[in-house]
Amino acid sequence: MELSHSLLLNEEALSQIADSKKSIFVYEWLRFLDKVLSAAHKSDIKEQQKTLVKQLRCQVLESHGPPSRLLLGKCFANIYHIGDTFSMFETVNFCNDIIKSKDDSPSYLPTRLAAVAIIGAMYERLGRMVGSSFMETIQNLIKALKNAESTGRCEIMLCLEKILQGLGSAGHSCHKDIYKAARAALQDRTMAVRCAAAQCLLELHKEAVFMYTTELETVVSFCYRALDGSNYDVRSAVAKLLGVLLATTQTCTLRDPKLKKTSMIEALNLLAAGFVKGPTGLFKGGGTGEYLKSGTVNREVRVGVTHAYVVFVRTLGGLWLDRNISVFLTHVLELLANPKATQTHVDAVYSRKCVTFIIRSLIGEMLGEKAQVSAAKELCAFIAKQMNLLGDNPIEGAADNRPTIDASNTQHVLISALQELGSLVKGLSTCAAPLLTDTANNICDTVSSVLLHPSHSARLAAAWCLRCIATALPSQLSPLLDRCIDNLQHLRGSPEAVSGYSGAITALLGGVRECPLGLPHSKGKAIFNVAEDLLRTAAQNSRMSLHRTQAGWLILAGVMTLGSPVVKNHLPKLLLLWRNAFPRSSKELESEKARGDAFTWQVTLEGRAGALCAMESFIEHCKEIVTEDVIRRLMTPLECAMSMLADIHGVIKSYGAHLKACAAMVRLRLYKVLRLIPPTSYESSFNVLLRELVAEFTLTDNPANTTTSLLRHHCHVEDSIILQSWIQDTDHKVIEIQLQPNSASGSGALEHDPSCMYWTVSEGEAVPGPLPLGVAVIDASVALYGVIFPYVADKHRMKMLEHFAECIRQAKSTRQQAVQINIFTAVLSALKGLAENKRRLKDAKVRVAANNLIMSALTNQNPILRCAAGEALGRMEQVGGDNNFIAQTAQMCFDRLKSARDVVSRTGNSLALGCLHRYVGGMGAGQHLNTSVSILLALAQDITSPTVQMWALHALALIADSGGPMFRSYVEPTLSLVLNLLLTVPPFHIEVHQCLGRCLAALITTLGPELQGNRGNIATARFSCLVGCAIMQNHPDSLVASEAISCLQQLHMFAPRHVNLSTLVPHLCQNALCSPHLLLRRAAVACLRQLSQREAREVSDYAMSLAKDSNDNTGPTDTLVITETGLEGVLFGMLDKETDNKLRSDIHDTLISMLLEMAGDNLTRWLALCKSVLSDSKDSAAGTPGQNDNNIDGNDNDEGGDDDTTFHTGEKVITHPTVPPRWPTKMFAVESVRRVFQVCNGITVHFDLALAREKRTQTNKSDYLVLHLSDLVRMAFMSATANSDQLRKSGLLLLADVINKFAKVPEPEFPGHFIMEQYQAQVGAALRPAFSQDTPSDVTAMACQVSSTWIGSGVAHDLNDLRRVHQLLVSSLSKLQAGKGSSLVYSESASTMEKLAVIKAWAEVYIVAMQQHNSTTTNVDEDNYTTRSSDDLLDLVKPELNALSKCWIAALRDHALLSLPSEFSSQLPTTGGAFYNAETIESVRGHYQKSWAPIMYAAALWLNTGGFDVIQKERSDSFRALAGGPVAPSTDLSTNVLGVPNELASNKIKNDNFHLILGICVESISSPRSSQPVENVTYCVKALYTILDSTWPRSRLMSDRTLAVELLNVMHRLLLTRDSVNTHLLILKVVRQVLQAFTEKMAEQSNSLENGNDTIHPNHKKPLGEGGEDGVITPGKSIVFATLEVCLCTLIRQIPALNPAMPTNSMLTKQRAGLSEEANQLISETLSVMTTLPKLCSPKGSVSVLPTILFLTTGVLRETACSSTDGIIPSTVTASLQSLKLLASSPLVNNPDCSDEWVSLLQSSFATILDSAKPGSDVDVCSMLLALAVFTTSAPAKVSMTTSLQKQTIEVFKQAFLSDKVTLRLKCLQTLSSIFQCPKQDVSAPYIHAMGPKIVEYLHNMSGNQRDTDDEALVAIEACKTLELLVSLTEEAHRVQLMAVYLPILIGFLIDSTSLTTATKPAKSLHDHSLQRLMKIAPLYPAPFKTVMGAAPQLKTKLEGAIRANQAMLAKKPVRNAKQQMRVAMQAAPSIKLKKDFSNFNG
Repeated sequence: MELSHSLLLNEEALSQIADSKKSIFVYEWLRFLDKVLSAAHKSDIKEQQKTLVKQLRCQVLESHGPPSRLLLGKCFANIYHIGDTFSMFETVNFCNDIIKSKDDSPSYLPTRLAAVAIIGAMYERLGRMVGSSFMETIQNLIKALKNAESTGRCEIMLCLEKILQGLGSAGHSCHKDIYKAARAALQDRTMAVRCAAAQCLLELHKEAVFMYTTELETVVSFCYRALDGSNYDVRSAVAKLLGVLLATTQTCTLRDPKLKKTSMIEALNLLAAGFVKGPTGLFKGGGTGEYLKSGTVNREVRVGVTHAYVVFVRTLGGLWLDRNISVFLTHVLELLANPKATQTHVDAVYSRKCVTFIIRSLIGEMLGEKAQVSAAKELCAFIAKQMNLLGDNPIEGAADNRPTIDASNTQHVLISALQELGSLVKGLSTCAAPLLTDTANNICDTVSSVLLHPSHSARLAAAWCLRCIATALPSQLSPLLDRCIDNLQHLRGSPEAVSGYSGAITALLGGVRECPLGLPHSKGKAIFNVAEDLLRTAAQNSRMSLHRTQAGWLILAGVMTLGSPVVKNHLPKLLLLWRNAFPRSSKELESEKARGDAFTWQVTLEGRAGALCAMESFIEHCKEIVTEDVIRRLMTPLECAMSMLADIHGVIKSYGAHLKACAAMVRLRLYKVLRLIPPTSYESSFNVLLRELVAEFTLTDNPANTTTSLLRHHCHVEDSIILQSWIQDTDHKVIEIQLQPNSASGSGALEHDPSCMYWTVSEGEAVPGPLPLGVAVIDASVALYGVIFPYVADKHRMKMLEHFAECIRQAKSTRQQAVQINIFTAVLSALKGLAENKRRLKDAKVRVAANNLIMSALTNQNPILRCAAGEALGRMEQVGGDNNFIAQTAQMCFDRLKSARDVVSRTGNSLALGCLHRYVGGMGAGQHLNTSVSILLALAQDITSPTVQMWALHALALIADSGGPMFRSYVEPTLSLVLNLLLTVPPFHIEVHQCLGRCLAALITTLGPELQGNRGNIATARFSCLVGCAIMQNHPDSLVASEAISCLQQLHMFAPRHVNLSTLVPHLCQNALCSPHLLLRRAAVACLRQLSQREAREVSDYAMSLAKDSNDNTGPTDTLVITETGLEGVLFGMLDKETDNKLRSDIHDTLISMLLEMAGDNLTRWLALCKSVLSDSKDSAAGTPGQNDNNIDGNDNDEGGDDDTTFHTGEKVITHPTVPPRWPTKMFAVESVRRVFQVCNGITVHFDLALAREKRTQTNKSDYLVLHLSDLVRMAFMSATANSDQLRKSGLLLLADVINKFAKVPEPEFPGHFIMEQYQAQVGAALRPAFSQDTPSDVTAMACQVSSTWIGSGVAHDLNDLRRVHQLLVSSLSKLQAGKGSSLVYSESASTMEKLAVIKAWAEVYIVAMQQHNSTTTNVDEDNYTTRSSDDLLDLVKPELNALSKCWIAALRDHALLSLPSEFSSQLPTTGGAFYNAETIESVRGHYQKSWAPIMYAAALWLNTGGFDVIQKERSDSFRALAGGPVAPSTDLSTNVLGVPNELASNKIKNDNFHLILGICVESISSPRSSQPVENVTYCVKALYTILDSTWPRSRLMSDRTLAVELLNVMHRLLLTRDSVNTHLLILKVVRQVLQAFTEKMAEQSNSLENGNDTIHPNHKKPLGEGGEDGVITPGKSIVFATLEVCLCTLIRQIPALNPAMPTNSMLTKQRAGLSEEANQLISETLSVMTTLPKLCSPKGSVSVLPTILFLTTGVLRETACSSTDGIIPSTVTASLQSLKLLASSPLVNNPDCSDEWVSLLQSSFATILDSAKPGSDVDVCSMLLALAVFTTSAPAKVSMTTSLQKQTIEVFKQAFLSDKVTLRLKCLQTLSSIFQCPKQDVSAPYIHAMGPKIVEYLHNMSGNQRDTDDEALVAIEACKTLELLVSLTEEAHRVQLMAVYLPILIGFLIDSTSLTTATKPAKSLHDHSLQRLMKIAPLYPAPFKTVMGAAPQLKTKLEGAIRANQAMLAKKPVRNAKQQMRVAMQAAPSIKLKKDFSNFNG
């Protein structure tokens, strides 16, 4: 196929390939040619144009399919557009001749169609260049139209459209002819022709003025006729024509004064005529809307007109709608006031849905939030006006003389208005708050007035609208409930009031689940009592009994939605009410049938239906308390209900048919209840129940042909092509669904089931739509049948299947269809239930009966039934088939397909094969695969029946999907078939093309990753897939185009490098994202989502290549305009228009992927995009705190331009303004900014202003976060002060992120300051609105968190700068003053959350204040800038500390109680805690879990810094009763201590508080949850350290030693589970506190013994410390042992080689340089802790722990001792040496009880170190020398004087001194110096004797040799120092001998004055050092010095010469230094001196 890619057709290659491939070859050549010609120039094709035209003309005669014909036309047009036009007319004539040809044979048809396509393409591209030939061409086309078949008529209409488009006004002479032809084609029997005609007329109206003037009514009338019997595509096309045409009448400018312009009202009336009357709605004249009498309107017409309304307004634009909103709303809503639109109830429901769709599509999508609020006000005014028209006007202040109308005329109008008002308000959320303050028409008053409307439907609509209001504005939920309860009590004698207000209460209760802040618990109790009272008083007034009964049970059902916490207290009453609602025995059941009348039975049945409704709601919403016992008790009334069903028919016969509805409602409720409980609980009633269920859906007692709505639901989702259920994936599903056959889903309405008031709204629905009662009962019976069927015995199954067959056989005609649909839905439900319960149909007879039933339906005329039968057959094989049964079924289908010739049999059995393979799988049906595929491939080529092709291709796709690798061998023939069909099937057979797409997708999946290969067949298959995708991409239908995108998406997943993104991404952006079809937009975004996950940058770049200037956006556009914001800006814009949840989710994911990939390099662009979304002021009502606060970035000079939206004189009016971003889009923008922080996190330059500025100057790029700080603060401010509460929370989170990230970033221009200081006013202004009284709790809680973050960040240096935010926090304390009994707007849980947030924020501030207080109080930097005193922040907290501390303790006590396991729930206080109620326990646990940690740390800090003393001083009662504090917790802070002395009471409170802190910390740390945040663990450990940081708590800890051991064990566990080194350091601090407590306890015991308090053993003192006399330390009871465990764990985690159990590994045993500074500190701290342990033991006990301590200490020394070039010793080595020194010098060494053991162990350690220091060891010898010195000088003589050890030590020093490593020799000499100075001469003498001569010898050698290196000079100097040390240590009598050795050496290093200037640097350093030491020694030891000098005159001479030379040098040096100092001083002096001293300036 590569040979096809050439300018000229490769005819040689074409002749060599197979005939089946030629069409593909030509198509690929044409596709390549089209791409080449689009980018070619005239010179490129000049030489070959003639040949090329000839080849193309030849191809016209080759009978190509539609895709090739389309490309032929494009190529001809491009050739003449680019090249010469000499043969253009020849080509036109050539095509005209073909069109005029008399040949009508089918073989000639493709040629004629190709000619038509070429004519259209040429005129479209070349336009007037074609000249005057258009007259003849148009006449030819119109003549050909008369005799053409459907494909020809469609192509001719499309061709005429293109001619009109190309000619423009030049073709006016033919406009009338085209108009007549197209007008007639609007009524063509073929739907595709109607579509094409509508498109042609749409193009014609642009130039033909008569279409929207004189012929307007005619065109409109023909449009209505075209809508009659239309499909979705025709309705869309005709509606577009109708809407655009009528919109043109409003925007056109008529030049002819005789022509009358149509007014807006007239245009609207034309649409209204179609809506009300349909195609027969002709006019008397003038378009005034006076309708002639006629029949009902066709539903297709009404739906089409609904489309047209939407197109009409969208064409006029949002500006027109905003200006005419009142007129338009009134017009549309009053359509429902016409009786002809609501002749039947179903018509009324459908008409309401159409009107609601119009309003929602326009107001919901075209208007911004401010305009929507205005629209909502208009709706309120309209509703008030409608209510005023009623005679009994419920609105106060209405005049009594108003005209009255029938309520039935207003109910439908009000229902639609209320539903749209509710949807608007719900979408606006808290942005709808202005509606509450509208004095003229307050929304709550207006809607509440409709609750008294005479119509039940209107009352329900008002109730639902109130629920929407409460959901959008949660603060109104509680007041609305109070209002409804009060009115219900006040008007309880009015049936309308009882019905309306009870419905409103129920609806409001149902909305509680959508309000996160909930409802006060007391409201639930009050409402339950109201409902109970209604039921109790129902019998008191016969007029009200029915209404009160209904209302009482409905309210009870609503109360159930509040959940178990509310309902559990009322459960006994509920069970009693349910029991009393039904007969208690069969005897009572029999007796009640004999009494009563029709009304009594109506009330009884309604009451029982209501009881069952409440029961259903209870089981569904209170699952926690629906136990087996409760179900058992519920079964009593349920069994009575089931028994009643059998006898109810007699009651209906006796008392009238009007009871049928009541009885049906009882059955509906019963079926729903039974479906929710286990079938085994009512197994005994199966017989009665199954009889009723089967009778229900077989219509035994139902004369109506009612069908279930569940059939499509039970069919597989992949069968949507056959079922036409793709309509539900369109933007018009709300209205289109009413046209679907055999489906009642479009007729849902609130009045069908009042219980829907508390339902959860399904995804994508604005209002719940319960189906009509008759349909709902059948649906419920079918669903329950599927639940019960798996538990039914086989014999009953058999009887039912036989009964089904008999019912179908007996029914006739339409009823048979209805019965069959219901039965098959039930069978599918049963088979699905079997599969879900993993049960099988084992009985062969049952299988045969079911199979026969199913097979008979495969040939049904109804395609939905055939589809259901195929699905049932597949599920039958899944649950009941063995291999033989599957084989028999498959063979039966094969035989039928081979013999059948009718369409029905072929389609049904084809699908049966596909379903069989789908459910059995490739392995289960593998033996039938070959036969199935071969048959289906043959059927798919049946061009005479597109229906057969569609079903066969669909089945083939199912087999390919399920076949897996087994289908691999059938890929090539199937792919070939798919390509050939794509090239030949006419485009208007959309279903066939869609199935071809599904089939291609299945083939791509089958090939999978193989598509990446380049082998011949794989490359060919991949090429075929790409060609197939290209063909479908160019298909005009959105369904097929979406399939193409899905296929390309799969190809990209398997073979990404073979999918050309440079063409795919522009195609998605230009053709798909702007499509009016939801399916196509959804597919495009899903594809972009996948692409952006891997190649986000490429996707963005390719989309940006399409960018253009979008300033001229004044009118509607059908193409996507990409501006400088790129694809990202387009996607953000789509978020404001799209309502589909799946599409919005994919847009979010795409943007997130692109942001994460690109934001790091393109930061400026992303932030600008988010800022543009947030700063749009057209709908942003964010209150700015003032002019100063609004300008939060003084450096932004263009800030004022962001919000400038005013119109200026001379500007072009923007009729289609861009919809301002709505609050969900803004919230996503804020979240995107927060994600930018994640992208930049960890990259220093983004958070360092100086570095970012430096980078900007280097790279000229500003993509650094810190440079955009002003924008970040501005965005946070705008979102935090918005009208939307959700947006405010996101803004506060962003503000917290900004503070956390930039708080510590310094300002380079003002040292000592931070860059965030300039935004202090903005931060305060952003936080202030969140602390107002009417702010929701969650917003205030978040603001408290941000406030504490800001105060604790340390940005503000001055106390006054913090006072703004501090005052906000102080004001929040008033939230704590409201006790639990006060009135609440939200739930108690929300109050708890808010209070905890307040005290948590104060706790965090207090923690920071204490940290600053404990640090340095004043910091003075280099510029003498003095920071504020650290006590300032503490001063802010101190005034509130007394009250806050009590709140902290109370909150911790609450948390401790709530953390108890469930088995201890009885210990919880019955009245709740300090901040929670007993009823809200479950909901508040999460709030406490988020808040307790900082509160606990703050409480620990307070207790440690005087809190215990405060408790000691105050009386216990005064401490408990927080007098003067914010809140008085309901529970005492201690147990009852009344009647005991105050001292004891205070001690008990102190003790309780100590154990509270300790217990919470230990419980949290010991929790097995690994999800515990690191912050909480840190807080716990810090709190433990803090609480133990004073004497009294430590004494309490040691009052029970087990407590201390347990605490240490917890620390040990924490070490094992946490990896943070900082956490480990904190743990060691806690361990130190425990040891300190133990030390203090031992000291106390020691003092007690010394004072003689031991009366038991006065003469025998028991040794203190652990181990006692025997030295046994017991694990689990020993503090020392527990501490050792902690230390061992710490060391092994850092140095695994210390673990003796670990195998030796060179990788583990070398821990030389891999430890961080923190790890070194941790190890050092651990060693320090271990060193203290022997002191805590008895002498004998110390022997038990010493081996471990020494082993670990020497091990650390060995493993961490590493040599360094700078000679710095690691801190771990220093710590080890210090520990060894302390141990070696411990008093226990000399203790007679343990001396021998200690000496032995120390000797062992000494020997261990010697082994490490031996040659060949890889341990740092310098460190080992230090360790040896420590042992030598610190250990007792028994250790250091051991002969063998001493000799080895001396040998080590000798080897070190003789080493060639300078650092080692230096360290050796320095260490020897420390040994020589040892006070114990018997220890040092051997080392002096051994090493002294070596040193002297070395120095003698050095003094006589040349000193060439610095290293040698350093060693010599150090040796001289050591020798001088020996001189000082020598006795006076013998010093002269040593001086006689030392002085010659020093003088020998002196240099003659003549050689001094030429001497080397090492020689000079030795000279200087020697001279200096000689000058010092001479006066220090004068006598020996003189003696030696006198004995050696030459030495004296040399010394004197050196002294004189030195003095001469010193005499010159000061002069030079003075000159240098003067020069430096002159350079440093400032050129300008300040007259004022600014040293004390502090900002």
